[in-house]
Amino acid sequence: MKRITIIGGGISGLTAAYYLNKQIKEQNLPYQITLLEAGERLGGKIKTERREGFTIERGPDSFLIRKQSAERLAREVGLGDQLVMNGTGKSYILVDGKLHSMPQGSFMGIPTQVKPFLFSDLFSLSGKIRAGFDLLLPKGEPKKDQSLGKFFRRRFGDELVENLIEPLLSGIYAGNIDDLSLMATFPNFYQLEQHHRSLVKGLQKTMPKPKTGPGKKRSMFYSLKDGLQSLVEAIEANLDAEIVRKDTAVNHIKKGPKQYTLTLSDGSVIQSDAVMIATPFNTMKKMLADYDFVTSIKDMKATSVANVALAFDQSAIKEDIDGTGFVVSRNSDYRITACTWTHKKWPETAAPEGMALLRCYVGRPGDEDVVELSDEALEKIVLADLNKIMKIEGKPHFSIVSRWKNAMPQYSVGHKEKIDQLEKDIAENLPGLFVAGSSFRGIGIPDCIDQGEAAVERILAYLEN
Repeated sequence: MKRITIIGGGISGLTAAYYLNKQIKEQNLPYQITLLEAGERLGGKIKTERREGFTIERGPDSFLIRKQSAERLAREVGLGDQLVMNGTGKSYILVDGKLHSMPQGSFMGIPTQVKPFLFSDLFSLSGKIRAGFDLLLPKGEPKKDQSLGKFFRRRFGDELVENLIEPLLSGIYAGNIDDLSLMATFPNFYQLEQHHRSLVKGLQKTMPKPKTGPGKKRSMFYSLKDGLQSLVEAIEANLDAEIVRKDTAVNHIKKGPKQYTLTLSDGSVIQSDAVMIATPFNTMKKMLADYDFVTSIKDMKATSVANVALAFDQSAIKEDIDGTGFVVSRNSDYRITACTWTHKKWPETAAPEGMALLRCYVGRPGDEDVVELSDEALEKIVLADLNKIMKIEGKPHFSIVSRWKNAMPQYSVGHKEKIDQLEKDIAENLPGLFVAGSSFRGIGIPDCIDQGEAAVERILAYLEN
């Protein structure tokens, strides 16, 4: 009987455990799985609070429909009838103290239709003219990597980047786009420039044509009726009981002649024929402290963020806004970075009838200390910022603060090349050991599930040799 050990019970590790368990049963394979989770719960940043009829996501609130692995996994574990699409509507950018409608015809802030940008009051005339240079500029010189900020500023200038592209992309990665890697985050934009010269023209040629006619715009995201934690709970319920060990960290991993030796936090030791590490990058480095090719890699930056969920009667919101939320320009004098009107984004599930749920985000490069403030201080900051935009009467019924300290991995320039080299060195020096998770090749739920699935294929191929 060969043993497979998965370290880390976030969505990548859970995905690997589920699909490994499934194949072992279907093919009657002589393998045993153990999943070790250092904390008291599974799911990593996926965490749902259910309170007084509200469904409050403390981490991610959805996953992209076009990336099919998350939907497929949800259906596999029996949640197909629980999938819900987000409500669609206007979204806004907060610039200079005013909410501006997101220009129609854009993809991640990049115009695919020129007219809505020309008539938008989000940009000055000079900003619009500079953004139009994308249609004239030559393609950039071929590069292994560069920062998102440098790439987009060259194409469109500072104003479009800072008022539109940066708030959207920073909302995904919680980082500084002048540090983030283009090739590790949005390599498709580099390919568009190389093949079509202009990003605008490239998107116009390659994106599906929008449907015309009446009706709401198409939803892009899925969630689950009882919150995303129900996916974690369903996966765990589909695993054999003896597979999962919580409150058990791995302190050290050493390769022997035939097996790996794992020293656990309780002092015990287990032997394993194959190991999958699905923890943050810096945690992985500590486990592999004996191997210079791992320890010599510079630590990965990770930022801290928090979000504050506020529950109100809808009648308390005196100046309601028709839309699902807004993001905040980097140059705005606000501590919040974004706000989702969750009861409008998820009208079927988020809040009881007649109630409103707002979810605000704080923490950005240069303002990460805000995450350390007390719950009361964060609520006060959020309410003060909201009341500059929409008048809210009284205090919320309740608020829930979620902090994610050093939890958002930052894919700095050169990230992809670094991970490629790491995986090559591991394959040569530590055969049978594999890595996956948000620190490596994508931070979204589908990206992490994809990595878990890929690790399953590699583990089984290794053990079959």
